[in-house]
Amino acid sequence: MKRILITGANSYIGTSFEKYIKKNYANGFSVDTIDMIDGSWRKYDFSGYDTVFHVAGIAHSDARKVAQEEKNKYYEVNTHLTVETAKKAKFAGVKQFVFMSSIIVFGSKNKVITHTTEPNPDNFYGDSKLQADIGIHALENEMFKVVSIRPPMIYGYGSIGNYSIMAKFAKKTPVFPKYNNKRSMLYIENLCEFLKLVIDNEETGYFYPQNTEYVNTSDMVYRIALSCGKNIILTKLFNPIIWMFRNHKIMRKVFGDMYYEQGMSKYKKDYNRISYEDSIERSEKFEKSINACFSSLDDR
Repeated sequence: MKRILITGANSYIGTSFEKYIKKNYANGFSVDTIDMIDGSWRKYDFSGYDTVFHVAGIAHSDARKVAQEEKNKYYEVNTHLTVETAKKAKFAGVKQFVFMSSIIVFGSKNKVITHTTEPNPDNFYGDSKLQADIGIHALENEMFKVVSIRPPMIYGYGSIGNYSIMAKFAKKTPVFPKYNNKRSMLYIENLCEFLKLVIDNEETGYFYPQNTEYVNTSDMVYRIALSCGKNIILTKLFNPIIWMFRNHKIMRKVFGDMYYEQGMSKYKKDYNRISYEDSIERSEKFEKSINACFSSLDDR
């Protein structure tokens, strides 16, 4: 049985992974989680664990809205804490260190990312992740394997960020632009399966998991609305405006192209167990069941 230590409590990815393993692979893996907010983790015994899965970090934020003095916190947590945790794991004899990096290390203006695309972050969040990647891989040797996962946008029930914004929009608006774009995305259960394989196979290196299907923003909003029993009209009337402001950060974020070449994401075993269509259904169906549960409690 492999022993996994998740460093970083209450994170969306860490919590989802722990639940996924306990539900699907309880006989082959044991998972513990520790909080990294205070310094008590430094006294925790890492020895005996096969893998440390590091998810602690400050989530992505609009660089323009973060005060200059707060940038140091990103490097302190996303970079220095990550490297310090990896050093502690190596010293304790842990065999593998898995780090949640991000597609953002390639910058936000790259439309297509291939094997030859060099990391080029255009904000301090991306740079803090890249510096962590560099720092932890410098520790690697035959006895200590290091993995950096650089996923695109991760979504699923309970996720924050772009997907939750689109979901809210899909449930409220009767009309949405029909615009053709292409984005890499990764459903949370597919990520969890990929992580399980990477740990099980004792991998090392950089990995770029994604869904087998690219996502079109308009189609995603339409599918979310449909899964909620809501009718939404997609129209091209807004396309000239989107095209005119296509280089604006918000437009680029919502309607721009940003995707990995599919060859970068292939793995020796299939990790995409849930299709794109089913992933939307699962995400929204689970939310509806939770809402129904709370509604029934309120009626008592």
